[in-house]
Amino acid sequence: MFYLCTSIFIPNLVETETIYILAIESSCDDTSAAVLCNDKVISNVVATQKIHEEYGGVVPELASRAHQQNIVPVVHQALLRANIDKKQLSAIAFTRGPGLMGSLLVGTSFAKSLALGLDIPLIEVNHMQAHILAHFITDENNPKPSFPFLAMTISGGHTQIVKVNDYFNMEILGETLDDAVGEAFDKSAKILGLPYPGGPLIDKNAKLGNPKKFPFPKPKVGELNFSFSGLKTSILYFIQRETKTNPNFIEDNLNDICASIQYTIINILMDKLKKAVKETGIKQVAIGGGVSANSGIRTALKNAEKNYGWSTYIPKFEYCTDNAAMIGIVGYHKYKQNVFTSQDVTAKARYII
Repeated sequence: MFYLCTSIFIPNLVETETIYILAIESSCDDTSAAVLCNDKVISNVVATQKIHEEYGGVVPELASRAHQQNIVPVVHQALLRANIDKKQLSAIAFTRGPGLMGSLLVGTSFAKSLALGLDIPLIEVNHMQAHILAHFITDENNPKPSFPFLAMTISGGHTQIVKVNDYFNMEILGETLDDAVGEAFDKSAKILGLPYPGGPLIDKNAKLGNPKKFPFPKPKVGELNFSFSGLKTSILYFIQRETKTNPNFIEDNLNDICASIQYTIINILMDKLKKAVKETGIKQVAIGGGVSANSGIRTALKNAEKNYGWSTYIPKFEYCTDNAAMIGIVGYHKYKQNVFTSQDVTAKARYII
């Protein structure tokens, strides 16, 4: 569950008919700002950082510097595209954590300063909670789940199965004991010599390969928890062994290798989801996080809907990766419940559901 030690409850706040939330997301290497009118997104601007590609991964110090450069123009663009003045804003929501501390500090500091200057409420948001609640952004083509439902959050830093009882009543049923699924994709891609970020490239090549060509072992982890470190090691040893006898092994079999890696990871995720559904009796299943953009995972979830009678909820691509719109929808629901944060709030690199 969420416990917000810095929250301020104001029971007598008069609700306005139209609520404008400016949301700021800066947890990793994307600087994003969005404006929501109630539960609808009217602008969602994301500035990505290309500099990390040459290093094969996110460099925290470079990420925080880029956020400092990007945050003012990104917020300006979000307001411009929403066609509203900052004086019309009802509150500012921001990512407090989890994430890279330097990156979080940029967004937190900016949000606090702007809220203070405009004399409007400040709302802190848990990044992983936002990935789940992104499903409640009003969109004609995307139905919303009803409570309770199961959510699987899959990203570069997290892998969790969460029981969602209400907007702010969530229980982690299982999580990774070591590496996250997104890291497993990216590190596997690096082993294959693919550029960063490699996860989308594995997905792309997997569509052309045989998913059962090269079997990889699935970790034996109890309950609903995950582990991906052993899988990464087995992939590394497999590639080292095969390239000794055939230096061109990766080039000759790239599509099949990618398909086999993706097939194994998807099976790991789906096995745990099936177990969670069986244990809880909840057949509403949603996914969120950057890895939920993976086409194989989306297909597997849709197949489960047909085969097991689940109701599945898959976010739009623009709400999968880090974005401020998902921060804004959390801010909107907190605003309606009069849950605000003081100016004493600080960023939290580890911020647990």
